[in-house]
Amino acid sequence: MTTTVSTSDARPASSREVKVQQKAGARALKDVMAPVAGRLALGRVLAVISAVLAVVPYVALVHIGDLLLDAARAGSAVDGEAVDRWLRILIGAFALRLLIYFVALLITHLADITLGNVIRLRLVRRLSRVHLVWFTSTNSGRVRKALQDDIGTIHHLIAHQPVDGTNAMVMPIALMAYAFVIDWRLGLLAVATLPLYVAAMALSMRGMGEKTVQMDTRLSAVSARMVEFVTGITVVKAFGRVGRAHRSYQESADEFQEFYYNWVRPLIRVSSLGNSLLAVPLILLINIGGGAWLVHRGLVTTADVLATSLIALLIPYAIETLMNSTWAQQMAGASALRIVDLLATPVLDDAGPARTPASHGVVFDGVSYSYGSGDDAVLALDGVSLELTPGTVTALVGPSGSGKSTIATLLARFDDPRAGTITIGGVPVPEVADLYSRVGFVLQDPQLLNISLRDNIALGRPGATDDEVRAAARAAQVLDEIEELPDGFDTVYGADTGLSGGQAQRIAIARAILVDAPILILDEATALTDPESQHQIQRALSDLARGRTVLLIAHRPEVIRGADQIVLVDGGRVIATGTHEQLVTHPGYAHLWRNAHAHPDTETEGVR
Repeated sequence: MTTTVSTSDARPASSREVKVQQKAGARALKDVMAPVAGRLALGRVLAVISAVLAVVPYVALVHIGDLLLDAARAGSAVDGEAVDRWLRILIGAFALRLLIYFVALLITHLADITLGNVIRLRLVRRLSRVHLVWFTSTNSGRVRKALQDDIGTIHHLIAHQPVDGTNAMVMPIALMAYAFVIDWRLGLLAVATLPLYVAAMALSMRGMGEKTVQMDTRLSAVSARMVEFVTGITVVKAFGRVGRAHRSYQESADEFQEFYYNWVRPLIRVSSLGNSLLAVPLILLINIGGGAWLVHRGLVTTADVLATSLIALLIPYAIETLMNSTWAQQMAGASALRIVDLLATPVLDDAGPARTPASHGVVFDGVSYSYGSGDDAVLALDGVSLELTPGTVTALVGPSGSGKSTIATLLARFDDPRAGTITIGGVPVPEVADLYSRVGFVLQDPQLLNISLRDNIALGRPGATDDEVRAAARAAQVLDEIEELPDGFDTVYGADTGLSGGQAQRIAIARAILVDAPILILDEATALTDPESQHQIQRALSDLARGRTVLLIAHRPEVIRGADQIVLVDGGRVIATGTHEQLVTHPGYAHLWRNAHAHPDTETEGVR
């Protein structure tokens, strides 16, 4: 999977683009959350009930305070029964509130787990049906971010925000309403600094939505550059390109750092001023100082002042929770948009009822194919027609970028042609039943997984017996080398030991042998291996190809000299078709042959 990053990914969006993206994010978030919308609504309802119940302890506290103060002034005994009753109400309401709050959080957390599973299943099902070429043109950081980071970002919005955010809104309103019920002057003291704080925060929050979207875009670019750098570190080091590859990542990180500092520096100054207006000492000074004066005037009681002062102290907590919820909403919108975009990735068309081919002959009829779409489309194949006769070897030759690999990938249905048809035994490829039991391939990159060598070989036939796996390894000329490993076939690729390129390629050949597909695609299977490995791989490929319909891709004509049919491809078109003897005088083929001998690689016998 490639990890190229478009320069447009990091381009700062305009104000209009940001607003459009915000609206799209809100719609995407609604779509993503739809499967658990009912549970989240229930969580919010329970949060409202819990928030309203938060008033009851304060009511009980005021009554208990009044009972104690009245008894003290009268010099009489405290009404213990009344105090006990209010204490029971206080404790009961507090416990009930916590229980309801816990149940609400439990519901939303279970909803979050369910939603995460639903999203991952939807993504896996979608990505399992997309065109396989999509994986070579799509940024792997984008997929990783959606499956891991973006689902994690939505977690707070699902598991916490419905309860914490609702509670942070309703509880202060309910408590402030009660503060005004106690005494309107104490209510005003409780919110005395709030208007100034709101003004300061409104100033600091200007453009927050746009900045959040820009920050998320820049972070995505940094993440993609990092994945690109780490994934390709072996290649860039081998060719001395570490500085350039690292610089690309460093530039993205520096751009993000500069953007973030320019945004945050003034924001911190204003928000610091605003937060100082909600500092606990200031709130207590205003409420207790003003309350003491009102008590002195006989307008309120000490219990009233104590209750409203405690209520005022809850305001900073509520505001902080609301701010966090707003931030989470912004980030979750961008994350949901990326998830929805992935879920909308075009998939291979359903071809209807599967059909069984009558033979294993392959026919390309007027096949055209383009990479991309619209004005950016690049024509890769233009009216390609050719026939692969059952049991023969057809070799594709031509300069790099001529369309050879595209022809092969279309036969394996990595994508569908834009025009024309490809048939196997008279059946269009999209309609072939169990296509990958009929079409096998060995590519330049063997693509082994971090599982045991036995499981790597049996990947196409999970139910294969150990004897069948061993037989495939023997035919691929790799059995002895596997058995010499400490754990043999139980060796985990990439963890227990490393394998040479030739060994890995022969394991991939063993996999193809075990599948025993009647049609075989060989795409430069020896291109990246040493001379000794090339010889062993060529022997294994010759055995594998025997009796099959083979499509062979090679840059070196000598590799395919013994092919039954050679197809010369250039510029996405079939230029000539014939045997080596028939094409040797063709100018294009002769040019390739001369270049091959002018820059000889290790001599290898052809696939026969």
